[in-house]
Amino acid sequence: MLHELQSLKQLSISRIAIVRALPGLGDLLCTVPAFRALRAAFPQAQITLIGLPWARSFIERFSHYLDEFLEFPGYPGIPELPSSVHKLPEFLLKAQEQHFDLALQMHGNGIVSNSFTTLLGACINAGFYLPEHYCPNPDYFLPYPDNEPEIWRHLRLMEFLGIPLQGDELEFPLQDEDFAALPHLPDKYVCVHPGASLPEKRWSLKSFAAVADAIAVRGFQIVLTGTASEANLTQALTAMMRFQPIDLAGKTSLGTMAALLSKASLLVCNDTGVSHLAAALRVKSVVIFTNASLYRWAPLNREIHRSLSPSFIQFPDVEESFVSSTSKSFDTKFGGFYFPVTPAMVMTQVEDLLLKKTSNVT
Repeated sequence: MLHELQSLKQLSISRIAIVRALPGLGDLLCTVPAFRALRAAFPQAQITLIGLPWARSFIERFSHYLDEFLEFPGYPGIPELPSSVHKLPEFLLKAQEQHFDLALQMHGNGIVSNSFTTLLGACINAGFYLPEHYCPNPDYFLPYPDNEPEIWRHLRLMEFLGIPLQGDELEFPLQDEDFAALPHLPDKYVCVHPGASLPEKRWSLKSFAAVADAIAVRGFQIVLTGTASEANLTQALTAMMRFQPIDLAGKTSLGTMAALLSKASLLVCNDTGVSHLAAALRVKSVVIFTNASLYRWAPLNREIHRSLSPSFIQFPDVEESFVSSTSKSFDTKFGGFYFPVTPAMVMTQVEDLLLKKTSNVT
């Protein structure tokens, strides 16, 4: 696509819009390598992120890649925000007045978001599409790479557009004020994050308690983390533990949480935004995938990040008498055994990682 990149430069791209109105911290952190490549290719361009309200603070922290923010108004068929027939026309008028040279659809496979992106009125639209669905321009729209990790889905788009990559590492800039808000903590501590955005993505609190106590026996202070809405989880986890943890759920901003992680020996968590934050800070982690796509969301660095998920083995010809005499782990619908992640499996990875010498980002 080198000829396409040359044509973009000939058009003097000076204003770029990125559509990514997703709710999770990981959703934006996983696009940072693509933002980095975009900024390197267009260092003088004004780059605007169209996102949900919380992303405004993300823009401020990543001002070296992103310049402006437009709050996504909602759009019919996009579930992240209820659509508003009153807000949408006003938003589109404001966006069209920006006279974007390039609008990038980075909000999923494009079944709905491609029509929203074209309404921004940019000279060139680019992004993802699904075959047999609306494709605004085949020269600039890539078939959605569903079999790639989330980070590489967006890097594939950059490659397709002829934009040179600048690595696939995540990053999260830390500031002095992030550390200023940290409470006093011992030198050796491990963060345990039992929450996740969806209940079905959470490993059991009983299992987290077993792992947390096993780590505490090894001389590490356990620090529980989470959002304010997850404080009930950390309180319940505290009640299950034999060792007294430090509970900071709901007591840290995103920046303070990052500073806390940067000094931790290890993170144990579900598949949620904090796992991507640890990856960005190069903090060792064990991530438990209970009901999520490991190949899509697992950290890319398998040396210092370990990802565990339940396993399933099919036995299509198992006799009914054998099934009735075995554990409840047999799934009659799919004809096989389900093996969940156990505390022992997690501790095997924890112990290995605690022996590794690495340098966190500080």
